[in-house]
Amino acid sequence: MEKIDTEKHQTSQSMLMIKRGFTVGFPIMLGYLPIAVTYGVLAKQAGMTLTELTLMSVMVFAGASQFMGANMIAVGAGALEIIIATFVLNFRHFVMSLSFMNRLRGIGLNWKAPLSLGLTDETFAVSSLHTKEAKMDKGPLFYTALILTAYASWVVGSFLGGVLGDVIPETLSQSMGIALYAMFIGLLIPSVKKELRVGLIALIAMLINFICVQFMSAGWAIVIGTVVGGFSGIFLLKEEDEN
Repeated sequence: MEKIDTEKHQTSQSMLMIKRGFTVGFPIMLGYLPIAVTYGVLAKQAGMTLTELTLMSVMVFAGASQFMGANMIAVGAGALEIIIATFVLNFRHFVMSLSFMNRLRGIGLNWKAPLSLGLTDETFAVSSLHTKEAKMDKGPLFYTALILTAYASWVVGSFLGGVLGDVIPETLSQSMGIALYAMFIGLLIPSVKKELRVGLIALIAMLINFICVQFMSAGWAIVIGTVVGGFSGIFLLKEEDEN
């Protein structure tokens, strides 16, 4: 009898954690769907097949780099250029994963390792606000439900965007290209408000890209602009830390 009660409690606790994770992840899902659809349309427009653009969401699950990758494919960039550019852009995920693992000490590595693969800016931010669940019974299921909710919406939205890319008017699909620039501007402005030097770093990257594109492919110009702009931040922001 005691064993049955224990099993019922564990099942109830598991469902509670899953429900809480879904509830917390639901707003992320609502935000991801329209962006994922836009990505799917743009990726289709860039020449990717429905399978390719969906698999990119399944395996990469990183909105900014997927937008950039689709844009680089559209301009004819090579695989190595795309890999390097997205690696640099997504390097922050290493830091987020380490922070996630450190903050959720109550969860075993067998949970933290796969969960860290599902971290995005949004899921990381939300999970950072819910550290107490890591110490609760069946706590890992909370983070699993949170991440899977966001992940599923991104993959489904990407697929729908790829399907819509074949049926919506061409003028409308082309106008959606502005979403790429809007996303990066949206990521940049909050940082510039906190520190103007971040804006200077962005301008340096833009200038390097503009100069390089005159002599090489657009893909390598993006890679060099990203890397040089990132390294300039080491020196521009170092002075602030010393002060």
